[in-house]
Amino acid sequence: MGAAEENKDRKKIQGVFSSQNVQKIGTGTTVRRTISKMYWMAEEKDDGSLEVQALSTNYVPSGPKTTVTMEEFLSKYSPEPEFYVSTVYPKMQELSGAVQRGEKARQAGATYSAEFEFQNALGVDEDNVRANFGLGLTYMERGESSKANDIFERLVGLDAAFEAEHKHLFNEFGINLRKTGMQDQAIDYYNRALEMSPNDENLHYNMARAYFEKGLFDKSVEHLEKALSINADHPEAQKFLDYIRNMQSKA
Repeated sequence: MGAAEENKDRKKIQGVFSSQNVQKIGTGTTVRRTISKMYWMAEEKDDGSLEVQALSTNYVPSGPKTTVTMEEFLSKYSPEPEFYVSTVYPKMQELSGAVQRGEKARQAGATYSAEFEFQNALGVDEDNVRANFGLGLTYMERGESSKANDIFERLVGLDAAFEAEHKHLFNEFGINLRKTGMQDQAIDYYNRALEMSPNDENLHYNMARAYFEKGLFDKSVEHLEKALSINADHPEAQKFLDYIRNMQSKA
């Protein structure tokens, strides 16, 4: 079997790995070396590179993901299968369970149970995107705009909140910001989302609605035109644009 075929049949690398960082502390005769160990969740991508994400102090993957080459990965990272089974997997299950219970409670209208579960999830991972979204939506549904704004501030700072896997969540969150009268926050939020996905016609459409509700019709038109330049077959954007132009012509 050739090397290429062997590589094709090999299972992709995935799991928990550790890296060591050696630091020198002190100077001259008092210098000493300290070794710190970091744990990472790693996943091999289709192009052969690896995506690594640090584990938090609660041993769940958290924070930004970094891409490293296979060569760098093999030289710097060591597998930790026992640690994954004994510590990381149970923590990830605990986190996932709390988020799922929170989402079910929120959908059932049990907002206080939802808040309890999302807070539990954030106790394990304060940057968990689904838990932050869920808690923010829970506060909005209860009309607690000050608390919702705190969550909004946190989410705007999380790059992971605007990744493709969370798209349905950030759309729902942005729409709820607008519907609960938080137009300025909705606009800031959609601007942040557009930095990550500048050619998303639905983001431009949602931005147009937020500007419309603030009475900024020219800005609304600008975003509707952008949405239609990305996707000419967007009936809602076209109807909305026609409505605003008709309204402006009568003014």
